[in-house]
Amino acid sequence: MLKHIKVRPTNGTWVIRAGGAVLGESSRAMELTEGDMPFVIYFPREDIATAFLEPSDYRTRNQWLGEATYYNIASKSRTYENAVWSYENPTDEGAALRGYLAFHVQDGVAVELV
Repeated sequence: MLKHIKVRPTNGTWVIRAGGAVLGESSRAMELTEGDMPFVIYFPREDIATAFLEPSDYRTRNQWLGEATYYNIASKSRTYENAVWSYENPTDEGAALRGYLAFHVQDGVAVELV
């Protein structure tokens, strides 16, 4: 049986920007691939300026990873609602993502390989 998700270390250095400001940079990012969906980059929490993140009440559940906790990004120009998520208590299959944050790429939020 094939695993539906794959988590692996990335190569290079990844940057997250919101509203033009750099929120974090990491050479320890992880890549999650889930089925046929595009990959998602996860950043170690300690590599992110978490002062810009505000907890949200929004939650989702992924059958392979568990419950996702969301955060808003408060930038100078605007607030990006539910733009960040984390699996605080992931399943065994997603355990490598514990302590990592992912970002919803949208207008004003970018994840880039530098």
